[in-house]
Amino acid sequence: MSRELLYLADAVAHEKDIDKEVIFQALEASLVSASKKKYGQDWHIAVAIDRKTGEFTTRRLWQVVADDAEAIDTNLEMPLSAARRMAPDVEIGQTVEEVLPPVEFGRIAAQTAKQVIVQKVRDAERDRIVADFALRKGDIISGLIKRMEKGNAIIDLGRAEAVLLREEMMPREAVRPGDRIKAHLKDVRRVQRGPQLFLSRITPELLIKLFALEVPEIGNGLIEIMGAARDPGLRAKIAVRSHDPRIDPVGACVGLRGNRVQTVINELKGERVDIVVWSAEPANYVINALSPAEVSSIVVDETTHSMDVVVEQDQLSLAIGRGGQNVRLASQLTGWAINILTQDEAVSKRAEEEAGYRQHFVENLGVDEELASLLVEEGFTSIEEVAYVPAAEMMEIEGLDEDLVGELRRRARDVLLNRAIAEEEQVALSEPGQDLLNLKDMDKGLAHLLASKGVVTAEDLAELAASELCEIAGVDEERAKALILEARAPWFADTDSGGHAHNA
Repeated sequence: MSRELLYLADAVAHEKDIDKEVIFQALEASLVSASKKKYGQDWHIAVAIDRKTGEFTTRRLWQVVADDAEAIDTNLEMPLSAARRMAPDVEIGQTVEEVLPPVEFGRIAAQTAKQVIVQKVRDAERDRIVADFALRKGDIISGLIKRMEKGNAIIDLGRAEAVLLREEMMPREAVRPGDRIKAHLKDVRRVQRGPQLFLSRITPELLIKLFALEVPEIGNGLIEIMGAARDPGLRAKIAVRSHDPRIDPVGACVGLRGNRVQTVINELKGERVDIVVWSAEPANYVINALSPAEVSSIVVDETTHSMDVVVEQDQLSLAIGRGGQNVRLASQLTGWAINILTQDEAVSKRAEEEAGYRQHFVENLGVDEELASLLVEEGFTSIEEVAYVPAAEMMEIEGLDEDLVGELRRRARDVLLNRAIAEEEQVALSEPGQDLLNLKDMDKGLAHLLASKGVVTAEDLAELAASELCEIAGVDEERAKALILEARAPWFADTDSGGHAHNA
């Protein structure tokens, strides 16, 4: 019997390329199952196989409990007094054991062992596949479509199967059993049944990997892909840069007579690809990304991370693209919000903005329209700029002398001071609720500041997210979380007493 176990473990481990320890664990589990059928399903039984001889020992175990313990389960537990008759030094919480006669490894036991081993082998193979393919996550995977299930494609990869979900297929792409397909290995994870490898045909990573396969200069590091954006099946943009001034990155990706880019387009079923030059200068990058449209001028707004891009009327439809496709892809590629304007729209928008700045200066600085216009023409857009731009720079402006500059700067600083005082008064006038003041981590200054922002009670504070509190009050994230947690304490108290907790 012992030799048979060793032969069985060796044979299955070799055939399935599985660690022999997995097989021994499966055999032990099957012997436990067979022993329980003989002695009792409710018993705690353990079987240990000697890895060298194949001999196995079957033991029954009990957990030791106090003599006066309530509702002792005699199948699994044993009172201390009885346990000490078996092991004098045993303590409560430890286990005592009794060696049982081993079960005969007959037909039923062998059948059980086979089932357990098969399941263990399947689990081990699944784990190995997950481990092997986890290293390839993000790569392109090629395989044959084996079958279709509820619109999803099951892909045969040889020793494993992957799934291409319907939502990860390109729109209007016809896939049929027997077709060979390339896809991006998007995820590798353990699932209870079925494929564990999840593919995608719609990710920008697929486009990047396809170009890396077709363009040797990318593989050897002479050309680098800086980003990609896709409208799957219709159009895509990819940004490239060259690390060798002698190499044109766009030309290298296009290839002789367009053969390289055409191979990628064919794989993506006709998806049109724009190859643009990446630039470290955001404005240039956006201009390149909007290709093939020609840009007349561009205004960058760092505050809103957006750009106003001005084009001629005949370039407008090209810049925007069908359904906004071109500007949307350019925005995804560059990470900037892009507003496309015609010359007339840009002039109109600029005039509207300048009128707003002029009115702001007239109302706040008490200057006339002419002086307000002069400030706007020289690029001033806020009271802060007037107050803090060096006086020497302002005196270089034609029409401004030292006295006028000094007066403008004084008025601007008075406006800012009055604004700050008003804000402080608002904070002082805002009365926080007593429950807000009573919070352990709260101080009066913070409570009044919160009240001025509309956070008057502890309940108001409890409704905030930590990030909101950080922004409102300027506290660090750790303190924000502690304050909110304390404010939410009554919610959990309500739950504990049979009520319902709020949704945070």
